[in-house]
Amino acid sequence: MNAMNEVGDLFGTGKMFLPQVVKSARVMKRAVAFLQPFIEAEKSKSGKVAPMGKILLATVKGDVHDIGKNIVSVVLACNNYEIIDLGVMVSCEKIIAAAQENSVDIIGLSGLITPSLDEMIHVASEMERNGLTQPLMIGGATTSTVHTAVKIKPVYSNPVVCVKDASRSVGVASALLACDPVFLNELNIEYTKIQDHYERRGVASNVSTLAEARANRLQIDWTEEPPVFPAMPGIHQICNNSLDEIRKYINWTPFFTLWQLKGKYPQIFDHPERGAEARKLFDDANRMLDMLIEHNLLVATGVFGIFPANSKGDDIEVYTDESRSQTLCIFYNLRNQTGSNLCLSDFIAPRESGIADYMGAFAVTAGLGVGKLVKEFETAGDDYSAIMVKALADRLAEAFAEWLHQEVRRKYWGCSSGIRVSHGYSACPDHSEKNTLFNLLHARDLGMNLTETFAMTPAATVSGLIFSHPQCRYFAVGKITDEQVDDYTVRKNSFPKF
Repeated sequence: MNAMNEVGDLFGTGKMFLPQVVKSARVMKRAVAFLQPFIEAEKSKSGKVAPMGKILLATVKGDVHDIGKNIVSVVLACNNYEIIDLGVMVSCEKIIAAAQENSVDIIGLSGLITPSLDEMIHVASEMERNGLTQPLMIGGATTSTVHTAVKIKPVYSNPVVCVKDASRSVGVASALLACDPVFLNELNIEYTKIQDHYERRGVASNVSTLAEARANRLQIDWTEEPPVFPAMPGIHQICNNSLDEIRKYINWTPFFTLWQLKGKYPQIFDHPERGAEARKLFDDANRMLDMLIEHNLLVATGVFGIFPANSKGDDIEVYTDESRSQTLCIFYNLRNQTGSNLCLSDFIAPRESGIADYMGAFAVTAGLGVGKLVKEFETAGDDYSAIMVKALADRLAEAFAEWLHQEVRRKYWGCSSGIRVSHGYSACPDHSEKNTLFNLLHARDLGMNLTETFAMTPAATVSGLIFSHPQCRYFAVGKITDEQVDDYTVRKNSFPKF
């Protein structure tokens, strides 16, 4: 089934429309309409109309996320820039070769997962080594002005700027191409201050040693608050789950943020400036959701398990069966050293206690089928729908994870409390632990996989661990010492991927 033939009146065209009659410029302007007020604000600041220029965009090697990059591409293209989009998982060599071959004016690097930050440093250093002189624009959820100033700028002698919002991309590109002396001078002053501050700051006085943090670990009386025995332990697959049910759990606030419409849902509809556009975007999204569900164009599939487990120091051992005589795998964890001193292992009964405990793990995706849909929309020149499909798939995957967590607690575990945490985020920042989780759940058998830097594919995939004890709570590992990094590396026999 051709998705474009099923869109019909989806965006108010009043009639069916086919790929050959879709006008790319018209659709792109619709996509950028949500950003136009911000774009105009940026242009008015500079007092210039953006000159024509050629910009290369790429999601770096090992990363598969490109929604933000695609929005930037649309914004820039609607402002008369020629865009060369290399896609996702693009190697350093390909980026440099394409930049040289096409004589581009600016290079834009994007990434979502934290290992992408290291890859951006590598690309910048290789650009320097190969004599490239193009300004470098850095973007993506994990990027920051501090990281750009402290880690990327020192390895590249030409302008480097972090662009956190798509709405700023036009103003920044214009200033870079014009070699605007005011902009470049202010950028240099800002980044120099950040670098100086970073170099001056030492280890904060409130950072505990690893021994102190472990001594101050959360103390749970496991006899007074014993673990809950799961009603249905083991591995369970959920194939082709109901999208109608999952959509009820969508958190819409990040969806609006993606489109530069910042504000909480549903209060954003009452915003005097953004409310009307937010409502239009919301209505478009739900019309597309209706279409995707009616024609079974996306597949939601997942797997989860509840396993015998006990903690051993800061780590969690998962066992093959209730005898707990054979370790199936180990999840390695980091401990907070600046405040709570919490570690995920604190929420699991220690092995030496003799108390049987359990841990859950899950991996879900709503991204099976997204690639085909996106390709059809892009071939038709419908950038708006291509971005919308990706954005909705991401929201459905997160909603699937939330739905699953509630199902596990209610039906499979029978516990009234609990948390779910994902690797690469605050409580367990090491992305490489996803490999242990995927192996444990055989997630690859269901079409989910990991890149070399542990980004999940399809991009609309969520995975993590589930804890059930009443004293479980969310926390951030935060800043840790080199001592803990070394200790963790020895325990795991490999360096973490923060």
